[in-house]
Amino acid sequence: MTQVDSVSFAWHDGFLLGHAPMDHVHEEFVRLVAALSRAPDESVQDAFRLLADHMREHFNMENAWMTATAFPARECHIDEHAAVMGSLEAVRPHVVVGNYAEARRLAVALADWFPGHADYLDAPLAHWMCKRRFGGKPVVMRRHIHQFIKESSRRLPTPISAGQHFEDLDKQA
Repeated sequence: MTQVDSVSFAWHDGFLLGHAPMDHVHEEFVRLVAALSRAPDESVQDAFRLLADHMREHFNMENAWMTATAFPARECHIDEHAAVMGSLEAVRPHVVVGNYAEARRLAVALADWFPGHADYLDAPLAHWMCKRRFGGKPVVMRRHIHQFIKESSRRLPTPISAGQHFEDLDKQA
């Protein structure tokens, strides 16, 4: 694949973590990754620069939150940010000389990487930030999430309806 599938990598409520500043920066990240993947050759360098600038600010912001609040898993999280920035910087020389396929491959890799990063590293940070500020985990309202999950080939557990038992769910799986 040379382009991020715009249906499966578009912002949706499934990406919400409940910490508004983080959610806003993540929405911008998703938009910029998708823009890079779809950019015509004459726009790839600009799209790459915008994404690189965003990622630097995005990661620096999260790293500062983790350091300022003594987030327990900060070292692992900061190391992952550094590794991703290293990958981005390794692609930069290719973009400069017009090898735009490398930029598009980076966009695909970032689209593959982001959901797991958000779920396993950013969500705990969002919880940590909200708990410190408000005394509890965030409450996240996700609208129409099933259509987005279906389109992106991710599967949510089947909702339990009134009168249904857990054993019935095993039969559906």
